[in-house]
Amino acid sequence: MAHLLGAEALHLEYPTRVVFDSVTAGIDEGDRIGIVGRNGDGKSSLLGMLAGRIQPDGGRVTRRGGVRMAVLDQGDTLDPALTVGASIVGTRPEHEWAGDARVRDVIAGLVSDIGWDATVGSLSGGQRRRVALAALLVDDWDIVALDEPTNHLDVEGITWLAGHLRTRWAPNAGGLLVVTHDRWFLDEVATATWEVHDRIVEPFEGGYAAYVLQRVERDRQAASVESKRQNLMRKELAWLRRGPPARTSKPKFRIDAANQLIEDVPPIRDRVALSRLATARLGKDVVDLLDVSVAYGDKPVLRGIEWRIAPGERTAILGANGAGKSTLLAVIAGTLQPDSGRVKRGKTVQLAMLDQQFTELAEIGGDRVRDVLARTKTTYLVDGKEMTPAQLLERLGFAREHLSARVGELSGGQKRRLQFLLILLSEPNVLVLDEPTNDVDTDMLAAMEDVLDSWPGTLIVVSHDRYLLERITDQQYAIIDGRLRHLPGGVDEYLRLREHREQAASADQPAARPGGGGQSGAQLRATQKELASVERRLAKLQAQIDTTRTALADHDHSDYVGLAAETERIRTLEAELTELENRWYELSELVE
Repeated sequence: MAHLLGAEALHLEYPTRVVFDSVTAGIDEGDRIGIVGRNGDGKSSLLGMLAGRIQPDGGRVTRRGGVRMAVLDQGDTLDPALTVGASIVGTRPEHEWAGDARVRDVIAGLVSDIGWDATVGSLSGGQRRRVALAALLVDDWDIVALDEPTNHLDVEGITWLAGHLRTRWAPNAGGLLVVTHDRWFLDEVATATWEVHDRIVEPFEGGYAAYVLQRVERDRQAASVESKRQNLMRKELAWLRRGPPARTSKPKFRIDAANQLIEDVPPIRDRVALSRLATARLGKDVVDLLDVSVAYGDKPVLRGIEWRIAPGERTAILGANGAGKSTLLAVIAGTLQPDSGRVKRGKTVQLAMLDQQFTELAEIGGDRVRDVLARTKTTYLVDGKEMTPAQLLERLGFAREHLSARVGELSGGQKRRLQFLLILLSEPNVLVLDEPTNDVDTDMLAAMEDVLDSWPGTLIVVSHDRYLLERITDQQYAIIDGRLRHLPGGVDEYLRLREHREQAASADQPAARPGGGGQSGAQLRATQKELASVERRLAKLQAQIDTTRTALADHDHSDYVGLAAETERIRTLEAELTELENRWYELSELVE
């Protein structure tokens, strides 16, 4: 493969520390490289040096003649006075860019919901990010470097971007560098991984799953030095190997080697024990949303939501940007009253929310971290072991030397670690996470997941990070047209639903009917009647499953026969629920 760009003996230092010391790396045609590492270890600085935006203190960067490289920074560099269209296609005539399939695809994938003539200054931060990404992707580049490109993108946007980057170049052409904490995205686009740590750049073959395997092997060889990280990554690998089959097909290593590494690692979560503990802390009543609707002005956001949240439930909420996810969380938390319907809360509910604004830290910005921890409880139980707040904070990747820093002086990633810790120490029994992956690296995410594995409460999560959702929740729901829909097939089912709805909306109504004709009046009435029957059965089945889960949690845990019977009953009911969900979908398409 032809060489595109090379870095030789790079040295970079700031007044307080050395960031890189004698780093050598190269990018060839066909390379798709994901860059991971802890916050502050130099990922963005590495991109800056490779792109020529940061001059190293030593070493050099060379580029093959004629190579064109584009960089998407984390900062906002758009001109607020320009329109969206001018920012993306510049002064190119409409017939020219509209005839370019790539430009049309990028516009449809990223900015179809943003006004073409709107000024950049009138857009939200997330919309500006998407415009900047679109402006980069419409042009031809030999190397594309993206710094946290999935920030502000929803699940559909991230899925589209992954597909675009996979097919943007021929297999042995072009080069991609991407810094991201989105591990699903890394596995989709990266064929190699660079880990930035301890002043070096360490290469690994494959995406995130392959990187985890190799890192575990490295950590096992140096167990005396990195035992804490070893245990955490082995647990991460265990989930990867026991997860969806698609995850296990990407690493180019022997499957039996991976199995040997995790043979003594227990299941990620003991769901029965956690459900029992959650019921003991919460009772049987958590939060019930009964026919809840919310509208902003004339725009309905939530319509007739019925959701009885169970003790120990671990649920992810999916939906496009603006679908109403944050509104739903606010209703659950009690910070927003519905326009109609009722919210019923159990008497023992103690709810805490990890929001995007660092609300818990606003009043303690001038305090030192050490003093803040001194005011909290003295110990916290994780995996049956007592830990001090400082030990738990260190487990979350917070350097001990930063305990003397003032809260207001912490980086975004450090603030997120401290915020998460303080919420855990407040001992809530219902935890709501609103985009918890913002400002954190992959190590922090793995540590957060590790702590949550043994957390005995009800967990509600909204995130665009598909890996996180599949890792820490047991079921997924989506908000579609203001209604809450269960997704037995998880994120993949949600994406299929969205794609199908978009295709149906864009198609001509008569042509959308199979056989070229619509249903007769009698057929339509029969379909509607069956649909109503299925909806009633779905509600009853869900109630049965919830009741059976509670009974399982309360069951005598020495009665193995009884436990097995209850578990089998739940499996049977869930299988029936899945079948009915599929029938409901078929009938809904006929009625629409």
